[in-house]
Amino acid sequence: MRVFVRSAVSVALAAAVVGGVITGCDSADSGSAAKTPDWCPTVAGHTVDCGVVQRPLVAGQPGLGTVDVGYAMVRRTEIGKPAAGTVLPNPGGPGVPLISHAAEAVAVAQELISDHDLLLIDARGTGVSGPMNCGVDNDRFEYGTREEQLAAVESCGKQLGARAAGYTTAATADDFDAVREHLGIDKVVPYGISYGTYLMPVYAQRHPDHVQSMVLTGAYPADFDRLQRPNAEAVSLTLQRVCERSRACDGPTAVADLTTVATRLRAHPVEIQQPHPMQLDEGKLANLIFEAASTNVGAQPKELTALGLLPSALHAGARGDDSGLKEFVQSAMSGTGYENMNAYITVACNDYATLWSMNAPVPQRQQQFDAALAKVPATLGAFSARGWEDGQRDGGDICVRWPGIANHERPDQVRTAMPEVPVLVLSGDLDAITPDANGKLVAAKFARSTFVSVPNTGHVPDLEPSGCVASVIAGFVRTGAVGSTECVATVPPIVVRPVTN
Repeated sequence: MRVFVRSAVSVALAAAVVGGVITGCDSADSGSAAKTPDWCPTVAGHTVDCGVVQRPLVAGQPGLGTVDVGYAMVRRTEIGKPAAGTVLPNPGGPGVPLISHAAEAVAVAQELISDHDLLLIDARGTGVSGPMNCGVDNDRFEYGTREEQLAAVESCGKQLGARAAGYTTAATADDFDAVREHLGIDKVVPYGISYGTYLMPVYAQRHPDHVQSMVLTGAYPADFDRLQRPNAEAVSLTLQRVCERSRACDGPTAVADLTTVATRLRAHPVEIQQPHPMQLDEGKLANLIFEAASTNVGAQPKELTALGLLPSALHAGARGDDSGLKEFVQSAMSGTGYENMNAYITVACNDYATLWSMNAPVPQRQQQFDAALAKVPATLGAFSARGWEDGQRDGGDICVRWPGIANHERPDQVRTAMPEVPVLVLSGDLDAITPDANGKLVAAKFARSTFVSVPNTGHVPDLEPSGCVASVIAGFVRTGAVGSTECVATVPPIVVRPVTN
């Protein structure tokens, strides 16, 4: 999962900033200058200009139609002065809309919004930009078995047919630049969160002259490990860190308990009823720990989160008591994901590298995947190799039945140099979705980059409430340099339920 925010944190942020305000519509892209689009958001204290830019669905194939890419320009507070810059955020996914979450975006960028404009664009296939539907139900995909997920991906690809080629990272990057050009903006500051850190370097490669600087938080590279081994290692490392820092548990014991529970669930899944009926097998446990339990960690450090519940749940589960595991699942799944799973699947299967040849028939692809898996150690972190791969909603063999795009160049295959602009890369050191190891790989791709690891935060560190990370980001955007980061050492440990024997 590559997401922006998931849970009540978004509600709290929205409540802090949403309010009535006069909004405007950019007359350059509308037949009527007086009419504001119904979807144009209101953000307290800011004028918001909204519009659309029409784009071809697939370049060079007019018969496949067009897509209207919607944008909302949240104007700076100091409207009487020239803008110091324009921040171009993307919240991740792929498949997460942004315009409907304008309040959260403003809250994250609150230290910049006084003198910087905030350009919010819904990526094609999401929100107001032609939301796509290839028949994938979010809940059924989230809670379904691996076979049900594979079947959903296959069905989606068949429904889309040739239109699937319209939903790629490169197409989205070009949409963003078309909006920039339409608004007459010379340079932007791309601010990528999660999947946005995959998207924005593609934007920078394709449109280098229009990048001022770049912020990438919760980052992973286009050529990320296809088995997601750094993520598996990060799960164990996270357990050890939360135990050591909270003193509520023993790290090595927590990892051993996870191994025991994962092994048992591989053979004997546990039936879960709340918040949704599902079978908790090894793959589902892997997914919940590295995705859901990582998300928003550190945003409310005094509250007990799914990650804080995990060591005690595993300790009891290793001894045959599953009540804690059921509580963990309920906590981990209590939020609502924002991503459109139809867009999520399509972009991931079009653009992420695979362990098989897309030119091979499906049975041969599966054989190639199985052969690749057989060459790695039997365990990845605390999980079996097969169980860990079954936990990947956008990896493993999830796209093995996807039809693919003829002659498509994936982002990891592009060799265009990155522009030599200042880049700030941040990771949370409790993040197993986009761990420190991946953030460092991203930073290494830029000549003028700085990597900052924020302790006691997960996916993503921007949400920590002290204002430390927001200040580091704001200072960087204003100056192009990273100032003092000493404040990250003061980010408090999360609450962990004590483990009792």
